[in-house]
Amino acid sequence: MLNLLPARGARVQADDPDRPARMLLVEDDPEIAGMVCTMLSSHGYQVQRIPDGRDLDRAMKRDPVDLVILDLMLPGEDGLSICRRLRRSHAMPVLMLTALGGEADRVIGLESGADDYLCKPFAPRELLARVRALLRRARWTVSAPGDEPNCYTFDGWMLDLLRMNLFSPDRMQVPLTSAEFALLSTFCRKPQQVLSRENLLALMHNQPAAVFDRAIDTLIARLRRKIEDDVREPSRIKTVRNSGYIFTPTVTQAARSDLP
Repeated sequence: MLNLLPARGARVQADDPDRPARMLLVEDDPEIAGMVCTMLSSHGYQVQRIPDGRDLDRAMKRDPVDLVILDLMLPGEDGLSICRRLRRSHAMPVLMLTALGGEADRVIGLESGADDYLCKPFAPRELLARVRALLRRARWTVSAPGDEPNCYTFDGWMLDLLRMNLFSPDRMQVPLTSAEFALLSTFCRKPQQVLSRENLLALMHNQPAAVFDRAIDTLIARLRRKIEDDVREPSRIKTVRNSGYIFTPTVTQAARSDLP
């Protein structure tokens, strides 16, 4: 069994001591849940173990959550269904855990709205690295860097960087996950430039080693379904063969007073 406790005498400190991240672990295996909770708690995170989807709903109504770690195989409602439900009303990162390690399984998990996917058995350091990467990206998306505008516009669409809101040309709000927001804001900062998958991962403040090659492609497909007029012939996010992707619209800065 992996030792998830810090070394004796080691100094345990939260990554952000001013605001320890709060996360929910949805895992029905008590041994795995205990190890994960012990390891993350030892690094200063607030972790609550949840056995199933119903308890998850109740827990999220009580307090805000920074991250959900979600097992795929659960009694009753499975992790894919829970993730799809979460995405209808929540934007926090979701890290999916599963014993199913095939690429098709990982793509299905990401298409359901997960931000990352980790296969069991996993090394504690890898879990910690992915948690940190997801939280870092989420924290970066909730406030624009000081030298950036508050809003971007393109083809009638408006992206609010401060509140992570996207508005369509008819002024309807379009929900985005934290990963989708990070990707779209990256495209808005680098319009009309060919960006490789590695470029996109780095610009999104993610860990390239923590994401397999198809993850960006799946995320692109999710974003296209929200901003393209025809996903079969995308005109805004185009694929550049053997190179990556290019965001074609002209992007301009806007004031928050222009938002709906």
